[in-house]
Amino acid sequence: MATDPSADLAITDLSGYEATLSVRLVLFNQLSVVIDPYTHQSGWILPTAARIFNHYREADIRCCFVVAADAEGAASYLGPYADDHLVLLDPDRTMIESLGLEFLPALIHLRQDASLAGAAEGWQPIDWLEVLDGVEQTMAWRSKPQLPAKGDPAPFAGTPA
Repeated sequence: MATDPSADLAITDLSGYEATLSVRLVLFNQLSVVIDPYTHQSGWILPTAARIFNHYREADIRCCFVVAADAEGAASYLGPYADDHLVLLDPDRTMIESLGLEFLPALIHLRQDASLAGAAEGWQPIDWLEVLDGVEQTMAWRSKPQLPAKGDPAPFAGTPA
């Protein structure tokens, strides 16, 4: 079961900038899709994640991929998604462990105080919608993306984190 991560956890983005979660969350909540680039299942969710991120592009929430890989591995796996979205690197799975995640991919909503506002592990659209309901409430956003949508994968449990 997902838990609050450590606010002191340092995480590096694809550009090489390292900052703690508390620094990264100073201005905005964070909505993350956590993926394992060594599984097919995480790849299946990339277009869905990008559609969700694009839906919230104008909202006061920072959307990002958290990838269990180094910069080269993450960039290679994400391809053009790495150019369009913030990418945080978790090669040692420290953030994944701090969050208490058991299955990937996962959708995570963190508040500005680094507390967990919502989490869904694996790909169950109803669970992801529940997390997005929390985003809607917190951000006073009036619409959420349709899940599942045409082209989204069938529900699956995910792979061990």
